Amino acid sequence: MRVEILIFDGFDDLDGLAPLRVLRGAAAQGAPFDVALVTLAPADEVTASSGLRVRPDGVLGERVDVLVVPGGGWATRAPQGAWAEYERGAIPDAIARLHGAGAVVATVCTGGMLAAKAGITSGRPAITHHAAIEDLLASGAEVVSARVVDDGDLVSSGGVTSGIDLALWLIERFAGPEVAVRVESNLEYERRGTVWRGERTRE
Repeated sequence: MRVEILIFDGFDDLDGLAPLRVLRGAAAQGAPFDVALVTLAPADEVTASSGLRVRPDGVLGERVDVLVVPGGGWATRAPQGAWAEYERGAIPDAIARLHGAGAVVATVCTGGMLAAKAGITSGRPAITHHAAIEDLLASGAEVVSARVVDDGDLVSSGGVTSGIDLALWLIERFAGPEVAVRVESNLEYERRGTVWRGERTRE
């Protein structure tokens, strides 16, 4: 299973790197995940909102099973980050294309607003960082008060640290609860909140 985490200048480092750490931990436990940190266009380095400089593994693929989209910089309307990428439109276009090709789109924090710009949250249950709730509502989403919201091919999570819970839920969903518990134990982390599951997940 190909999992790509799409990063961009101004992304929140914890939004993107926490799921990377958790999902690669699952791969080390035998989960069938091939996890990569990618950019939309070739880049030697990406600078996170904290100033951390990150070297991506490559560029976004044509076929992806799970696409993880972090946020960052939304509330402050930062010149680099999720708000800037929302306005630019290229990343939302890529999200829409991959979602249309069958990828599960999993968002962390205000990465949910990039999915909204891609047109995949309208009329669907979703969650984002509390600072962007009104924006998510305006996109036509049905906001659910849960840490992780799984509606099948759209999985969203709340602010920043919820990306850990999102990644653990993806492990449980695609590799089983035993692997998820092992990864959780290795991290010495206790999952928080509720995973809300929609009808698309139960089918």
